[in-house]
Amino acid sequence: MKNMDFSFTLFLLVLIFSFQSSSSSSSSSLRKGSSISVENPEDKIISPNGMFTAGFTSIGENAYSFAIWFTEPNSLKLNNTIIWTANRDQPVNGKRSKLTLLNTGNIVLLDVSLNNVWSSNTASLKPLELHLKNDGNLVLRELQGTEILWQSFDSPTDTLLPGQPLTRYTKLVAAISETNHSSGFYMSFFDDENIFGLHYNGRDVSSSYWPRPWLLSWDVGRSNFNSSRTAVLDSLGNFHSSDNFTFSTSDYGSVLQRIMKLDSDGMVRVYSRNNVSKNWYVSWQAFSGTCLVHGICGANSTCSYSPEYGRKCSCIPGYKMRNHNDWSYGCEPMFDFTCNKSESTFLEMKNVEFYGYDFHYIEICNYSTCEDLCIQDCNCVAFQHSFWEKKGFYRCFTKTQLQNGRFVPSFEGSTYLRLPKGNSFSKGESSTPSNHLCLEKLERVYVKESENHYVKFFLWFVTVIGAFEAVCIFSVWCSLFRSRQKTNADQHRYHLAEIGFRKFSYLELKKATKGFSQEIGRGGGGVVYKGVLSDQRHAAIKRLYNAQQGESEFLAEVGIIGRLNHMNLIEMWGYCAEGKYRLLVYEYMENGSLAENLSSNKLDWSKRYKIALAIARVLAYLHEECLEWILHCDIKPQNILLDSNFQPKLADFGLSKLQNRNNLNNLSVSTIRGTRGYMAPEWIFNLPITSKVDVYSYGIVVLEMITGKSPTTGFKVLNGEKESVGRLVTWVRDKKGSSVGWLEEIVDDEIGLGYDKSKMEMLAKVALDCVVDERDSRPTMSRVVEMLQYHGTDGQ
Repeated sequence: MKNMDFSFTLFLLVLIFSFQSSSSSSSSSLRKGSSISVENPEDKIISPNGMFTAGFTSIGENAYSFAIWFTEPNSLKLNNTIIWTANRDQPVNGKRSKLTLLNTGNIVLLDVSLNNVWSSNTASLKPLELHLKNDGNLVLRELQGTEILWQSFDSPTDTLLPGQPLTRYTKLVAAISETNHSSGFYMSFFDDENIFGLHYNGRDVSSSYWPRPWLLSWDVGRSNFNSSRTAVLDSLGNFHSSDNFTFSTSDYGSVLQRIMKLDSDGMVRVYSRNNVSKNWYVSWQAFSGTCLVHGICGANSTCSYSPEYGRKCSCIPGYKMRNHNDWSYGCEPMFDFTCNKSESTFLEMKNVEFYGYDFHYIEICNYSTCEDLCIQDCNCVAFQHSFWEKKGFYRCFTKTQLQNGRFVPSFEGSTYLRLPKGNSFSKGESSTPSNHLCLEKLERVYVKESENHYVKFFLWFVTVIGAFEAVCIFSVWCSLFRSRQKTNADQHRYHLAEIGFRKFSYLELKKATKGFSQEIGRGGGGVVYKGVLSDQRHAAIKRLYNAQQGESEFLAEVGIIGRLNHMNLIEMWGYCAEGKYRLLVYEYMENGSLAENLSSNKLDWSKRYKIALAIARVLAYLHEECLEWILHCDIKPQNILLDSNFQPKLADFGLSKLQNRNNLNNLSVSTIRGTRGYMAPEWIFNLPITSKVDVYSYGIVVLEMITGKSPTTGFKVLNGEKESVGRLVTWVRDKKGSSVGWLEEIVDDEIGLGYDKSKMEMLAKVALDCVVDERDSRPTMSRVVEMLQYHGTDGQ
């Protein structure tokens, strides 16, 4: 009896010790099985030198983030000196939220509802610790060994610390405001030309604003002949980037606390901390004048700056604020636009200029000519007439949008705003931008209970015993039914191994898409929805229209797609074949489709050339390199998706378009497929379908990329003294045959003037070869790749 009592007492002591060891307090590391609780202010990780602290910090009413910050307080409110945040866009509740280092080696941040808000996505069975180093880097590392599984330096938010590199895989994203730490509109990263710069990604438009977008890289001392894409600020205040951009802070040479931060106003600055006063001050910033930042006041507004009052936003005359709490929405007109020339007039705004979105640009142009250009264009909302002192003449810019407006006393020119006659508009609304906390209070209902530690311990003890019994019962149950379920399990594993994809249930995908509520695309095969899978990956989920196939037939065709492997094919993650439902799960592409991007200025000539070459390569792969012969049959900009680096991936391929390469008749695809404007003549005349239908569609897409014009839009084509309306192909051929400078006449205005003429001319000629009516005269896709690849290399 005494031995039993002793054993029971020993068990209780071990249980109590396990509860105590699972909690955390201030230390420099966190071990497996330990947590940091939002409710305990003492739960923190502090660097050995005491300079940095990691833990939960309040960012709003009942809203908390797990973050890293400078430990010592300061008189200058530098966003509370937060330098890194795990869950900046998804704050957790102030009750029962925890950050835990699991025994599996994964760091998870769970809110009060046990939702996985953030995770390091790591796994290891070795002893690990989450350690905050003296340089502010939070690392998950092995206790015995040198391997680092995860570190905060690899995923910066809006701040870089000395020694923390910015690489091709990372970027800084500014906060919305000084009080709202959520991701804002301004970013700093290496672009596709390997240039470190600042970029605006607004609600409706995107643009780059530093280095100055109208200057070439070598004009500002940058070099894009590098592939490392690395930038770092050292401990002495010297910054160096792989594009040859360097600077030194005003206090260079002294070892101080410093941070390089992309602020909410779109300006990147270096802040240093005085060792004596402990105050932060700006020791470097990218450029002077906050009004040069794009989108700072939104559309249809102007930005002005004075040392006394700071930055001020104003709606232009005749316009009002869209959202009185947020200037990023810009301003909207208080009148209806009219295309009638006799009903329009122009209001002069002296010393006001708007950057970008020029429909016409003419040098040596007088005022009346510029006014006529605008008034004859229904899309023209204003024109800018300015004196170019360097050249000694006036220039004219007609505007289809009024973005990036600013008032500059030194600007020798005016913007003339188009308004209806008889208006009484003389000035617009104005205000100094304010920062608003947009975080909503996280409403939770709690039942307060009077805690009794003995009762609480007893409840835990009973829970442990009950859980142990449940595990035993479950083990017995599994052993009894294992033989019955073995056949089904083996068959399920066989299918997974055979096709290489995960099988999702219909309810899983319905939950991931929130009831199929966010449609992001639609085609002949089905509707595509955006979803978030259970592992927090963003996915594109396609629900097929025709769900008549049996599961085995469907899996066979999915398995064929599983064997395709090309960097420019959209990656498929899984499928659903359940009852009448047939769904496919693909990776989600951040920049949407090529169609969505053609109307923006994000795609310069170089990006368009690379996209054309990449799509040619993947079509050559499908046509000539696969064991199965795959025709896409619906090549169009909507089916070309762009990732975060604008690398294209072909989507909506396979399944019903798998063909026999030796069967030239291909009666199985004799019914018309594709989209009007991109379809080859073979479809119309019911001719045998070959890979040349994709070649034709590819040529149309390339012409659309070059011209920026839709193939279904009519164009004026001269025919002697008559005019007729023809298609895009006819219009381009007519321009090529009738003018020496035909290329300049067809190139999209969004591309600008700085393109490589030889490459663009080759691209246009290849496209015209692809769209000849006689299919045998069209080149193969492998031949297209050879022409573009050779010319691209030769051009370099």
